[in-house]
Amino acid sequence: MIAISLADLAAVVGGTVHGDPATVVDGAAYLDSRRPEPGGLFVAIAGEHADGHAYAAGAHAVLGSRPTAAPTVVVRDPQVALARLARHVVDRVAPTTFAITGSHGKTTTKDLLAAVLGAGSGDCVATAGNLNNELGVPLTCLRVVPGTRELVLEMGARGLGHLAWLCEVAPPQVAGVLAVGSAHVGEFGSPALVAAAKGELVEALAPSGVAVLNADDPAVAAMAGRTTARVLTFGTAGDVSWRSIALDGRGRPSFVLTHEGRQAPVRLALSGRHQVANAAAAAAMALAAGHPLDEVATALSAARPAAASRSTLGERADGLLVLDDSYNANPESVRAALATLVDLGRGRPGRTVAVLGEMRELGAASAAAHAAVGAVARDAGVDVLLAVGEAAWPTGGEPVADRDAALAWLRAHVGPGDTVLVKGSRAVGMDAVAAGLLG
Repeated sequence: MIAISLADLAAVVGGTVHGDPATVVDGAAYLDSRRPEPGGLFVAIAGEHADGHAYAAGAHAVLGSRPTAAPTVVVRDPQVALARLARHVVDRVAPTTFAITGSHGKTTTKDLLAAVLGAGSGDCVATAGNLNNELGVPLTCLRVVPGTRELVLEMGARGLGHLAWLCEVAPPQVAGVLAVGSAHVGEFGSPALVAAAKGELVEALAPSGVAVLNADDPAVAAMAGRTTARVLTFGTAGDVSWRSIALDGRGRPSFVLTHEGRQAPVRLALSGRHQVANAAAAAAMALAAGHPLDEVATALSAARPAAASRSTLGERADGLLVLDDSYNANPESVRAALATLVDLGRGRPGRTVAVLGEMRELGAASAAAHAAVGAVARDAGVDVLLAVGEAAWPTGGEPVADRDAALAWLRAHVGPGDTVLVKGSRAVGMDAVAAGLLG
């Protein structure tokens, strides 16, 4: 973070200082007292199960709602103050800000864009993992330092107005919308409301900005009418497109990236045909900011998977291949993962096995959505389908009670030459199945 005294910090956020007002914060802000940042700012949140103020001892400085043993800026609402401070830092440093949202694919696309822009070099700061909410976005902004030129933010929404608020914290110059799917439809109420919420991202752009939209998703393409910014599309018929996709033995795609009559080869280190669209979205956002096509393609080819349990391949010593895509699940991402499973299984001697846990936050559509992805698996030729947990049983196939039962079944029934997909919503904890199978 840019260096700031507690006196100046209090003036920015409308707080009062308890302790030495000359204390200077020059490290990042953080929420976990077990992982302090040198010279950083501990943000003490009083939550339902724990109160951060009780863990402030030893912190360099604190932002909280009451005094602590450490020098503290006291405010009425630390979350609101955190957002104000983040906006102050973004305004002071003025990096080119990229914002990415979508019902699926946003974390992978964010990681690819960060790789293209050189995150980790000091010139670019990007969201770590999927810290994409009202706390994660400000915390990412507060990692910006005076030399930061580009800021990449993954932004998630669980209701109308969420993205508009995040864009107040960090106004984007380039905003990308990847997809409007059924993820969180149980919370929003309908796909139309999901689209309305996602479109807030491009509505936040100034006329000088660029909206990067998925030409293959009608609900996203229609957002062109909701922005005064320039529109750049990606997709099979987009301004940024691809051709000549080929997969290697691990399902990693090679293709030719195209834009304005120019082309450049890309060879991804990620498994799955669907990663081509994610790469094209990242490319379009980089191109929108003026990065050359050849450099973008070279950086995409050099990018390595950053997030665990997202299309991560593991091979056991006996030759069992496990596709761990357990980080999260919705109908669209499950269909993509099933296609990857089938691609991986081609040319291998064993069976393809899909281990599917519950897809959450689908509301009244849950049973039908699970049944639909089960039908996709069967139509695609998946050999064995394991439905983990009662909520996933409408998927069909072999029903098992929970992840422990799934692991026991797998240990008894799969072996060398088989290819296994493990997928489910994050809260279901399907990553334990993948780890147990490999370990």
